[in-house]
Amino acid sequence: MDLTRTSTALLNGLAEPGNERVWSDFAQRYGPILVGFARRLGLDDNDAADVAQETLVRFVEEYRAGKYDRTRGRLRSWMLAIARTKVAGIYRARSVRSEQQGVTRAIDLSDEQALTQIWQSERRQTILRTAMKELRTSTRLNEKTIEAFELLVHGGCPPGVVAEQLGMSIEDVYRAKSRVAQRLREIVSRLEAVYDGEE
Repeated sequence: MDLTRTSTALLNGLAEPGNERVWSDFAQRYGPILVGFARRLGLDDNDAADVAQETLVRFVEEYRAGKYDRTRGRLRSWMLAIARTKVAGIYRARSVRSEQQGVTRAIDLSDEQALTQIWQSERRQTILRTAMKELRTSTRLNEKTIEAFELLVHGGCPPGVVAEQLGMSIEDVYRAKSRVAQRLREIVSRLEAVYDGEE
């Protein structure tokens, strides 16, 4: 995935129907956000993946048809509207089946602020996952250094436990945390700048 491509360059590339690389970059950038968004709205993995795929396809179709105008709204808002419609469709279908079985279920998809917060949260998680993946594959940091960081920060392990588990001194554990955190901040900052084109 080309993480240096801005949203403008991505959108320009999507205008070309045969541009598979741009489609792949677009799907890899926004697909995980959409899947997480749909899952947070209560869908299972399969339905969430369907919502993501259908949202991406629908966005590209509407973009190519000239319906999306960046000067009139954010990319995020446009995709949110499409995704919300897809999720609502799934809930309507479930509601019909549930009513036939005597069960009812309601979900409020009209709260724009809540939906935007969910989108932002999923966007942040996607950026962090992408940054960690990049950290592992394209930096000079060794795996032990990264593992020390993950155990401390994500695992909540005390520094002494991390040091013992990895055969490091406590001082080395703190150095590892500092090095990884600094590099991770740099990567996250760069990725956020790329994603900020959607705002």
